[in-house]
Amino acid sequence: MGSIFAARLAGAGHEIALVDVAAPLVEKINDQGVTIVRGDESSATRVRATTDPSEIGVVDLVLVFVKCYHTASAAELARPLVGPGTTVASLQNGWGNGDVLASVYPEDRIVVGVTYNSGLVLEPAVVMHPADQPTIVGSFADDGGRAGSLASALEEVGLATTAVSPVRPEIWKKLILNAATLPTAALTGMTAGELGASGHMRDLVADIAREATAVARALEYPIDADERVETILALLERAGPTKASMLQDFEAGRRTEIDVINGAVVRAADDRGVPAPLNRALFRLVKGCEEKRELG
Repeated sequence: MGSIFAARLAGAGHEIALVDVAAPLVEKINDQGVTIVRGDESSATRVRATTDPSEIGVVDLVLVFVKCYHTASAAELARPLVGPGTTVASLQNGWGNGDVLASVYPEDRIVVGVTYNSGLVLEPAVVMHPADQPTIVGSFADDGGRAGSLASALEEVGLATTAVSPVRPEIWKKLILNAATLPTAALTGMTAGELGASGHMRDLVADIAREATAVARALEYPIDADERVETILALLERAGPTKASMLQDFEAGRRTEIDVINGAVVRAADDRGVPAPLNRALFRLVKGCEEKRELG
C-alpha cells in the first residue's frame, strides 16, 4: 500500500520518500523506482527511498503503512521526520494503531482511517493494484483540519478520499470486513473471488460479519449488519484474483495481524459481554497456525 500511494503522489509531482528497514528493497526502489501493475499495463515511478529518515528531515506528512506489530517501532523510527506542523496518519488494518501513534506523538497531529484499496506484491517494488477504491480519514482527536487536508491531497492525485467525523465507526466497518474475510482466506487459501463464489464460505463470511457488527453496536457504533454483509460480498465478487493480506502473510511465512483484527473484536466483545464465538475461533485457529510455524 505504501508503494501504491507513494507512486500516485510522486507521479502527481509531490516530493515523496519511502522509508523501509529492508536495505535490498530500498536499493531496488532507488535503482528502478516503484512499479504498479494494473491488468496488462504497468508503470514505473521514481521515488526516493532510504533506511535512514534523518536523511530526509522534517516533512508535512508521515503516512504509516507497516504491519500493526511494527507500528510502535515505526513511530520511533519516524521521529526525525516529525516537526510541529507534521501530520502523522495511519491507514493500516485493524484497531488500535492510532492509539500506538498517540503514545509517541500529540493526539492533535494524528489522522486515522481506512482504505479499501488493495495491493498484491508480485516481487520487491512491484505491486499489483487492481482498481481504485475509496479511502476514509478522520482526526484522532477532535480537530478535523488535518484530516481534511490529507483528504484533499489524496483526492487531487485521483485517490478518492473522504474526511469524516467521527471516523471510528468507519474503522470498525473496515474491521468487520477484515474479520470476516482475512482469516477465512488465509485458512482456506482462497482468493477474494473464490471466497465470494463458494456458497459455504459466503455464508460463513456473512455470519462472521454479523457477529462482529453486533460487537460494534454494543460499542454504540451505528453500523447496519445487512449493509455490511451486502458490501462485503459485493467487494469479494469485484476483487477477483486478489489475495487477502493475511493469506499473503501465510504464504510468505510472516506473522499475521490477527491480534488487531479478530483479536480486537474478541476483546471488545469480552469487554461488553457480547458473545463472539466465530471470531474467537478464527483468532485461535490463526494463532495456532502461527505457533506451529513459530511466528511470534
